[in-house]
Amino acid sequence: MSETELSTEDKILLAASKVFTQKGYSGTRTRDIAEEAGINLALLNYYFRTKEKLFEQVMKVKIVLLFGQIIPIVTNEKTSLEEKIDLASVKYFEILSKNPNLPIFILSEIQKKTSDIKSILPFERVLNNSFIIQQIKERKPDLNPFHILLNFLSMTAFPFAMKPILTSFDIMNDDEFQQFVEERKTLVPAWIKIILNN
Repeated sequence: MSETELSTEDKILLAASKVFTQKGYSGTRTRDIAEEAGINLALLNYYFRTKEKLFEQVMKVKIVLLFGQIIPIVTNEKTSLEEKIDLASVKYFEILSKNPNLPIFILSEIQKKTSDIKSILPFERVLNNSFIIQQIKERKPDLNPFHILLNFLSMTAFPFAMKPILTSFDIMNDDEFQQFVEERKTLVPAWIKIILNN
């Protein structure tokens, strides 16, 4: 679907996603979003009465994008722990390669409490009862399973947070960074499996 075929609401959401990601909630004006969408402010206000409602909609999309494809992997009762790690790694790196600012944006806005993440995605219910937690507990009964999950998340997301520093200081260019990310797709699961099997 080309941009000319998008509905007005979709154009607003795409523009809002871009502007909120660049400027954050507090730095964004509805006028900025209207200009980015190529519409007038009155039309934006017709579709989304307030900046808060528009931001909540963008956050829902971003959180579902970041976690929506991972949750079915970690809650699948038919795959082994190793298979989950491999599948989650490939999927997470794929998502972050296309949306490198996603983790920073979500964490920043959650920290500022500009969005009620619990109403969007009930992490405690999904994660605490997920099958991957049970599998990690069986494999490493003396280890808090969240060490494994947080190690996995940090090893996948942190390189994207570091990309501006790596490229600004000429440590890596964009192509080198992409190659670096491709290597981590196989390295991260291998490292996690070493922790699990020692």
